[in-house]
Amino acid sequence: MFSLISARAFFKPRLVKYFRYSSTKKKFEDVDVSKIRNIGILAHIDAGKTTTTERMLYYSGLINQMGEVHHGNTVTDFMDQERERGITITSAAVTFYWKNNQFNLIDTPGHIDFTMEVEQTLNVLDGAVVILDGSAGVEAQTLTVWRQADRYKIPRIVFVNKMDRSDSNLFLSCKSIEEKLEMPALCLQLPVIENGVLTGIVDVLTLEKIMYNRNNDKLMNRVEITKKSDPELWEDARRLRSHLVDVLSTFDDSLANLVISSESFDITTVDIIKALRSVTLKQKAVPVLMGSAYKNIGIQPLMDSILLYLPSPDERDTHFSSFEENLCARAFKVRHDKQKGALTFFRIYNGKFNKNQRIYSIQQKQAEQCGKLYVAYADDFKEVDSIGTGNIAVVSGLKYVMSGDLVTNSQSSAQKAKNKMFKLTKKKGEIDEESVESLFGTGPRIPEPVFFCSIEPPSLAYQNALEQALNELQREDPSLRVTHDGETGQTVLSGMGELHLEIIKDRILKEYKINAELGPLQIAYLESPVNKVTESLLTDTKIGNNKQMVHVKLSLIPVEKFGGDIMKLDKSPDAASNIANIFPKHLLAIKQGIEVGVAHGPKIGSRVVNVQVMLHMFEVGRGTSESVIAATVTQLVQKLLQKSDTNVLEPIMHLEIAAPDEYVSSVMADLARRRSEIQNVSLRGNMKVVEVMVPLAELMGYSTVLRTITSGTATFTMEFGEYRVMTAVDEENAIRSVRGF
Repeated sequence: MFSLISARAFFKPRLVKYFRYSSTKKKFEDVDVSKIRNIGILAHIDAGKTTTTERMLYYSGLINQMGEVHHGNTVTDFMDQERERGITITSAAVTFYWKNNQFNLIDTPGHIDFTMEVEQTLNVLDGAVVILDGSAGVEAQTLTVWRQADRYKIPRIVFVNKMDRSDSNLFLSCKSIEEKLEMPALCLQLPVIENGVLTGIVDVLTLEKIMYNRNNDKLMNRVEITKKSDPELWEDARRLRSHLVDVLSTFDDSLANLVISSESFDITTVDIIKALRSVTLKQKAVPVLMGSAYKNIGIQPLMDSILLYLPSPDERDTHFSSFEENLCARAFKVRHDKQKGALTFFRIYNGKFNKNQRIYSIQQKQAEQCGKLYVAYADDFKEVDSIGTGNIAVVSGLKYVMSGDLVTNSQSSAQKAKNKMFKLTKKKGEIDEESVESLFGTGPRIPEPVFFCSIEPPSLAYQNALEQALNELQREDPSLRVTHDGETGQTVLSGMGELHLEIIKDRILKEYKINAELGPLQIAYLESPVNKVTESLLTDTKIGNNKQMVHVKLSLIPVEKFGGDIMKLDKSPDAASNIANIFPKHLLAIKQGIEVGVAHGPKIGSRVVNVQVMLHMFEVGRGTSESVIAATVTQLVQKLLQKSDTNVLEPIMHLEIAAPDEYVSSVMADLARRRSEIQNVSLRGNMKVVEVMVPLAELMGYSTVLRTITSGTATFTMEFGEYRVMTAVDEENAIRSVRGF
């Protein structure tokens, strides 16, 4: 747990020399769980996530020389595609040590096409650092990752980066946090600007100036600010400190009582830190720090703040203690290594992970034998014998465990833990059995793909190798969907965007040496039924010497944004008596038939969503095969879809365009031709920011158009918003573009 003595120790030294520490000598067993921090770095693209991570590794002593994103030599961006493009594509885990505490840090992508990597990571974090560009504040993808973190209730701190830029503004960034993220911002630092250059930061809590040595980047000097030495800085820091205590006291009763008893805002640093930690863990407000990762300013205080304000593993996910002495870990990432094979990344919630251990996956309902056990240092792995609670473990040799799976020692230990958890929660009256079941099944949300294209091997000789490559890539990236089109016989890839599918093609070429051909990109439309309809179908035929008879009655029911079980059983007295005794294998065949039936809608051949199918009646002859049952149900579902009629849904994107004022009218005129809905126009420094909802079909090749009409001065970001019903005219155009007639 957090110690106030350790808080005092943070602010004792006036001159701090950060020595190199060899983390590879440290054993996991030596680190108490209260001294572990599992943190993620989240941000919009180009905010400086990877640069900040690189500085943390350098100051911790894990690396002796800092790499740069533009040089393509950073630790966490190790893929060829990342180094060529200067962006993060896949999340990377790395373990290092700071002031005798262990950081398990995960650097995540900022590009919207790789949002699934962020989703997988958030599932296992205890805290997060959200990085903002000081010149832009909260941007489109910042908002997306913030909402993702909200779903997992992850405490966060904000680091406003790039404060060395002339157009950066700390207070505008704080204002954007409060307005866009709807979270009170607690500013803990101020910039020290000398001759227009950022030279240090002011610690508002201790009223000290932290200055950096240009000749020795590991040396920093803490100097107390006085009214005599720095009258302006002292006044600004005192005013901000009083404001901070005032805001904090509205969220923390203990601090409010101290303010009332002392009749002033002059509260000790230790008491403010205690209140800050409490407020951060309860996610009532967010501490804001600042600096410039590229200029090596503000990184050490950021790492100190991670220790002070973000939780350790024993302060979160306490319900997993129901596993007692047994292992409980969640898989959050799969990677394929040329030498080591499939590597599965786990976050350990309870117990200890041993090498060559036998584990049981609760979701896959399957036991597996583990191979070797590793600690991750980005693309380098150190083999260990065991890893304890609260850590990140990497395991080789697993074939069936998927991202999001919860694993334990055996099926009996899983059931025992579930029963114990249910008993404990029932006593408290906080949770029901259904919630316990969902807790055991919580995995990352897989977003809907918005683009798809066909993929073909260069020759038939490569067909099996391509299928193997796609299977491995799909296991690594659940947002990549690989399907087989029965009509054309083609393999179809569905993904989150043009860049996503381009990276997949590049990886197949470079990692698997297959020069696959991708077909033209197409929009992933969906269909949804309009009317509720009911029909029955009888199949009575003979295959060989076996008579096959199936009689089934189904209803197709349109539902709003439905995401549950597609099949529903009729509970009315007449129907219940007929379907109560259906064999499980027949129920499975019916469900498979329904899923195949809704895979292709009648209008555009796209997947049908927002639908539920109710089973009213089912009769089957002796010896009838499951394939005949499934085929009959599929035929009936297709018939129901034709009768119900369907609407075509298209993906609508949230577009954020930043352009100089003189080009905004041209941008707006172009958007008006693209079936757009303007949401907001705001000012960000010297640029105007246009927020707009636009159908994805209207944005093909938009980057080239925007570059042309703004002479290359504008930038834009795009993320998926929602699927929306098309008008009759737009639907006709979409059908013509897909079907060709």
